Amino acid sequence: MPALRRSPRIAWREEPEEKERILAALERGEDVGDRGWVILVDGGLMHRLNLVAGEIWCLADGSRGPREIARILAGRYDAPVEEIERDVERFVGECLRRGWLTAEDG
Repeated sequence: MPALRRSPRIAWREEPEEKERILAALERGEDVGDRGWVILVDGGLMHRLNLVAGEIWCLADGSRGPREIARILAGRYDAPVEEIERDVERFVGECLRRGWLTAEDG
């Protein structure tokens, strides 16, 4: 399975304090779907990634493929790996289409 790597043309940053706030809100049962903690800049536009998308982005460092990323996140969030795999596939597909990620044979 090809490894996922972030495109070097995309500027990005993590906001760990915001991630902690999102996780705390999630623990309280709040809807956090529209809150993000990773910001990408592409062509002058800023994109804020939600909790799971931000996790996928950070794990796409060229050392692992989509299935391994899904397994890591399923363990991290105690979620069914099949559900996480669908989320990973959707997000990765969009990132590949936009040129934000590349899939490289290792």
